[in-house]
Amino acid sequence: MNKFLLSMHVIAAIIFVGPVTVAASMFPPLARRALQADRPETGVLQMLHRISRGYAIGGLTVPVFGIAVGAGLGVLTDYWLIVSMVLTAAAAAVLAFAVLPAQGRVLAAVDGPTGTRDAVLRSAKSLSMTTGIFALLWAVVVVLMIVRPGSTTGV
Repeated sequence: MNKFLLSMHVIAAIIFVGPVTVAASMFPPLARRALQADRPETGVLQMLHRISRGYAIGGLTVPVFGIAVGAGLGVLTDYWLIVSMVLTAAAAAVLAFAVLPAQGRVLAAVDGPTGTRDAVLRSAKSLSMTTGIFALLWAVVVVLMIVRPGSTTGV
């Protein structure tokens, strides 16, 4: 059963976390260009926001399967897994409370008057850093999942 749960955990991470990270990272430079354009094209921005939002919801399966695997292996109290869970929660919070709302503000402003677009442009510039933090948090979690301090694999 653990092999099945671990497989589902890894598959869910690849299918959901990878695309949401890429879509969120692609959004800021396109948002800056759209906010500065005379006649902005919003189709790609809308698609990236839909991907970010939809795959974020699907990404909730990653920690669910991860906790099930950790419970099955009896490692839920290991510090590397606790740190991973905290970082996963932090990444989810960054996505839910910073990245997605900022994307929504950009989409709301991109067709608006120049003054509104200029105000949102400042936050769109900082969105690159925010999505970078989101990606970095996931990268650290991946490293912890591979290295697993105290692992009995002998690696």
